[in-house]
Amino acid sequence: MLNLQPLSRLIASQAETYGERTALRYRDYTLNVWKDVSWNEFAAKVRAVSNALLAWGLDVQENVAVFAQNMVENLYVDFGCYAIRAVSIPFYATSSELQVQYMVNDAHIRYIFVGEQYQYDVAFRVMMMCPTVKRLVITDQSVVKNPQDQVSIYFSEFIRMGEGDPHAKEIEKRTAELQKTDLANILYTSGTTGVSKGVMLTHLMFESIILHQDPVLPLTDQDVILNFLPFTHVFERAWSYWGIAKGCTLCVNLRPADVLQSLQEVHPTCMCAVPRFWEKVYAGVQEKIRTGSRVQRAMIQDALRVGRAYNVEYRMRGLVPPLTLRMKYRMYERTIIALLKKQLGLERANFFPTAGSSIPREVEEFVHAAGINMVAGYGLTETTATVSCAWDGKTHTIGSVGRVIGGLEIRFGEHDEILLKGDTVTRGYYHKQEVTEQAIDSEGWFHTGDAGYIKNGELFLTDRIKDLFKTSNGKYIAPQMIETKLVVDRYIDQIVIIADKRKFVSALVIPDYSALKELARQMGMETDVKQLCRNSQIVRFYMERINTLQQEFAHYEQVKRITLLPEPFSLEKGELTNTLKIKRPVITKNYASEIEAMYEE
Repeated sequence: MLNLQPLSRLIASQAETYGERTALRYRDYTLNVWKDVSWNEFAAKVRAVSNALLAWGLDVQENVAVFAQNMVENLYVDFGCYAIRAVSIPFYATSSELQVQYMVNDAHIRYIFVGEQYQYDVAFRVMMMCPTVKRLVITDQSVVKNPQDQVSIYFSEFIRMGEGDPHAKEIEKRTAELQKTDLANILYTSGTTGVSKGVMLTHLMFESIILHQDPVLPLTDQDVILNFLPFTHVFERAWSYWGIAKGCTLCVNLRPADVLQSLQEVHPTCMCAVPRFWEKVYAGVQEKIRTGSRVQRAMIQDALRVGRAYNVEYRMRGLVPPLTLRMKYRMYERTIIALLKKQLGLERANFFPTAGSSIPREVEEFVHAAGINMVAGYGLTETTATVSCAWDGKTHTIGSVGRVIGGLEIRFGEHDEILLKGDTVTRGYYHKQEVTEQAIDSEGWFHTGDAGYIKNGELFLTDRIKDLFKTSNGKYIAPQMIETKLVVDRYIDQIVIIADKRKFVSALVIPDYSALKELARQMGMETDVKQLCRNSQIVRFYMERINTLQQEFAHYEQVKRITLLPEPFSLEKGELTNTLKIKRPVITKNYASEIEAMYEE
């Protein structure tokens, strides 16, 4: 049952309902076991955080930073802040020193909660340059403090400051005085197109998104959620808060690289993910098909063919599958499909929300064919995540991002731009009035920058208006559409389209290096990646595969030339955001010579 208490009271209220039942789980890397946190313990830790922050004199609506990987302590700090009307600001765990310095100065932060050694080291250096910072609280006990550090304390010490409920009256007073218009979070956008902006999220926005998300998806207090995306990401944050309000068990995955292991250990029923996760799963199964025996290959392919017919062509369209198809699917569901799910740890799968970028059609069809209920959706930081998603019990078309949830008004502006109004939409960007006025017009409509249309009640995205390229021939190119189509190739890991103000479309390609080396061995070549990326025979091989995939594109949209890159795009070089989205201006600058070479006569 959904608990509609405000975030300031939510954990204490759930503890009254569920008591010693498990609320959170996390992996203890020392013992290599998952440990449980009960709702009672969760509530006690939140209360201790509130008390300790008040002992430090935290003001109403003062900003507190959390700079860590996903940890249960992040949730203790978040909800501890909400209870005393403070604002929690999460930083991505991979944020650079310059990014942290910018956010700390922009938000005038005094206290930063850090996770592991990297975050501590960065925050300590920032503290030397940012006069507002007074204290660091270190979550990981194994972090080694700088010898000059006289002000940082470990989380265990911090919690002890709040034991015994010394500021109970002040907590109750602030909780009672909380306004729905109070800020709960400031989430700094990843900055794909410029300087990072702090999106202001209020308590009302979270209450509204939980209220309107709940009727359209079958989440219950029996669900076990694996938290894979960073809590800094609005998708994971809003999703987790809804799970908490439903009484679910949250299993907090600390290290993103461990997600496949965590899936097999936790066996979650739900997990939100970005399409890139499912692209990797798809590629893995395709590789299994390719390398399997003839019998294995035939059986998996037939199981997926039957699964696609059953789930995509009938069930998702609201149609009843024929008896013969139902019987064949049930057989595969108990054998091949069950084995695929078991290998992923998804035997108990309920549904898996997926958003953040375009989902390649082949990948979405594959996931549904495998009997996994992927819930495609669309949202932004500025809308507290969900704008639309595939509704439980409603028809869904592959390629759509579902139906707009309640509480939102939608209309389409110039160039079919999606415009939104509602309680889940931000009131603007922190300390950036001019940017706010550019995003929210005089009538109160938030301009998303995404173009789309509605057909039969479903929302379809066409392109990102700001990302549209115009060739020197006057043709408009939607790079994400092309990239989404091409990245499913097993030999391609990443691809970036180049076309703006150019006479034709080209691409920078990050090969799948393991597949590239295997190809080289089959062709009798050395496996040096740098040499292979320059090899004309290899480049021709890649171009042929791209030509096969892009046949459906108009001639002016088709990639004419490519450059294979021997190193992946990286956070360190500023080519990726913290959510691993590409920064086109940076990539264009970093690879200017490679790009120019593709346009030489």
